[in-house]
Amino acid sequence: MNLSERDKAVNWHPYTQMKTADDIIPIVRGKGIYLFDDQGKQYIDAVSSWWVTLHGHAHPYIAERVSEQLHTLEQVIFAGFTHEPAIQLSENLLNILPENQKKVFYSDNGSTAVEVALKMAIQYAYNENHKKTKILALKNAYHGDTFGAMSVSGRSVWTQPFSEMLFEVVFIDAPTTENLDSLKKFIKNISGEIACFIYEPLIQGAAGMLMHKAEDLSELMKFCREQKILMIQDEVFTGFGRTGKLFAANHLSEQPDMMCFSKGLTGGTMPMGITSCSQEIFNAFLSDDQYKTLFHGHSFTANPLACTAALASMELLLKEETRQHIEHIVTKHSEFSEILRQHPKVENIRQTGTILAWEIISGQQTSYFNDIGKLLYKEFLKRGVLLRPLGNIMYLVPPYCITGDELDLIYHHIIKVLDDF
Repeated sequence: MNLSERDKAVNWHPYTQMKTADDIIPIVRGKGIYLFDDQGKQYIDAVSSWWVTLHGHAHPYIAERVSEQLHTLEQVIFAGFTHEPAIQLSENLLNILPENQKKVFYSDNGSTAVEVALKMAIQYAYNENHKKTKILALKNAYHGDTFGAMSVSGRSVWTQPFSEMLFEVVFIDAPTTENLDSLKKFIKNISGEIACFIYEPLIQGAAGMLMHKAEDLSELMKFCREQKILMIQDEVFTGFGRTGKLFAANHLSEQPDMMCFSKGLTGGTMPMGITSCSQEIFNAFLSDDQYKTLFHGHSFTANPLACTAALASMELLLKEETRQHIEHIVTKHSEFSEILRQHPKVENIRQTGTILAWEIISGQQTSYFNDIGKLLYKEFLKRGVLLRPLGNIMYLVPPYCITGDELDLIYHHIIKVLDDF
């Protein structure tokens, strides 16, 4: 059997209806922005392999650093022990986060980073003898697929089988200039019950790259602070340069109490999650009472290899060369968006930093299940471009190492496919 046949015999893939799925494409290696399959065909990874690959595939510097660490210390229990990569990573990360972020808690992916933040917020209220158990979240949110993360995500067909098992959440519209006053009135009426507000800043990715303005979110955050509502900022997608700045937080005038990270954290090299928090949050768990401990952990908490990959990725991210690459992508996307605006089959073009999204006019409702998504996906693969539409919503989230010529090639294929469709 070939790799695709062997895979089908044993593997169950994410977000895939296995009965109707096309043959899975075996990838045998990657380099820079390219992936290579078992037949030798190359694909431009225009979505950074689910938004994780910052600096390109098989980056030699990250590989070298991880290899060195592998020969030194590959794993150690993080309860009662520590190690240099975890200490250094926390120091370096806190150095570039909002100044109120003082402590780092390690986990192993975006969903668990969110779970940790939710538990911190709920137990903060419990430890402080505040009877606050409700959570505020944005409609259409996506924070992950574990139960806590599902609960604070928008209700949809994805969560329907588990609807009776998800805890109560108060959902509100994303803030706009027009609805801010009504949002404030609504929140004020229930503020005494709200333990925290969790949100994706500026961009709701899985919802279809829905975008809201920094000034509107900042205003809502300021109000939540006045109402003593803790804030959890989910930067799993937006962190590490995606918005054009290091973090979405750098666009905002207010600071969250907790922040969640994963995806680009290790440059796409290996899984890791981080939840950072303020000193105030941390202090609520400091006690002679053992029952006030945050009882949460993972076997691979602060894995030395993942910490080392994250350290190497952060070094690359903070280079002036990378900043220039990010600015170049932002500019190129902006120029291409003007071309898209002239196309009769495109609407609702939006951009935040290196993320460009638009909708295909298809005669069907804008939805993840719009049939055109699968057709577009196949067509781009034929052309050697990996794009993964969210139904009729298309987007670009390229690795930062992509060149202007490579972006132009992607743009060329997009226009050709639009013309043919």
